[in-house]
Amino acid sequence: MAAPSGADAAGMTNDSSPPGGGGVALRDVTRRYGHGSTAVVALDGLSVDFRAGTFTAIMGPSGSGKSTLLQCAAGLDVVDEGSVEVDGVVLDSLGEDARAELRRDRIGFVFQSFNLVTALTAAQNVTLPRRLAGERVSRDAVRRALAGVGLEDRMRHRPSELSGGQQQRVAIARALLHRPRVLFADEPTGALDTTNARQLLTLLRTLADRDGQTIVMVTHDPVAASHADRVLFLADGRIVGAVEHPTPEDVAATMARLEHTAGRER
Repeated sequence: MAAPSGADAAGMTNDSSPPGGGGVALRDVTRRYGHGSTAVVALDGLSVDFRAGTFTAIMGPSGSGKSTLLQCAAGLDVVDEGSVEVDGVVLDSLGEDARAELRRDRIGFVFQSFNLVTALTAAQNVTLPRRLAGERVSRDAVRRALAGVGLEDRMRHRPSELSGGQQQRVAIARALLHRPRVLFADEPTGALDTTNARQLLTLLRTLADRDGQTIVMVTHDPVAASHADRVLFLADGRIVGAVEHPTPEDVAATMARLEHTAGRER
C-alpha cells in the first residue's frame, strides 16, 4: 500500500538524526537551473534519508527531479540551498577537490549508458578511473571486482565481445572496485533485456543485503522498483509518495494515481 506523502513517507526521522555510516541525508535541498523568470526548480526544499544498507528506488515523470536528486546526493552537482550528507560527511563544507576525493573513495555511480572504452578489456575498463587518478590497482582487486558481478572469466574480453548485460556489469564492477559505501544507479536497466535486467537487479539486491551497501536507483520500471526496500515518488522536485516493501502492482498503481492527480491539477 502507498504510504502517506511527505517527509515521513520519504524516510525522514522525526528528530532529523543523521543516517549513520554509509547513509545519505538531504535536508531542505533546492536546486535551480537558470536565472530569473526562466529559472527551473529541479528540487524544491526536498528532505530525505537513505539509511545505510538499504535499497531505495526513485520514480516519477520526466522532469520530476530524479536524476538531479541522484547527482546532488552524489556530489556531482551543487545544491543552491539546503544540505547534503554522505557517510557522515557534509558536502556543503567541501571544495571541489575534496568532493572529488569523497566520490572517489566512498561513492559509486552507474549510468544507463555503460561508458566503456571499446579498445580496453573488461579489466582495463574497471581500473581506468583509478589509474587516471594516479593509483595502482592490484590484479587481485580487479579479479574480485569482476568476480563479484559474475565476470571473472571475462577479464580479457573487450566490450564488443560482451552482451549488454555483461557490459553493464563491467560498469558496476568499475563503480564497486573501491568498495564504496553508497552506490547510485541512474536507470541502470534501461538498455537491458528482461533477463539481463533481472540479473542486474538481483546483484544490486545482494549488494545491499550481503555487503551492507546503500543503493539508490532511479528507474521508470515498476518491476525493477519492486526489488528495492521502498520506492519514493517525485513530482515537481518534491517527494509526493512512497511505497514500502513494494510489489510491481503497488508501484504501478501508485504511479498511475499520482499521474492522474497531476493531470487533474494541470
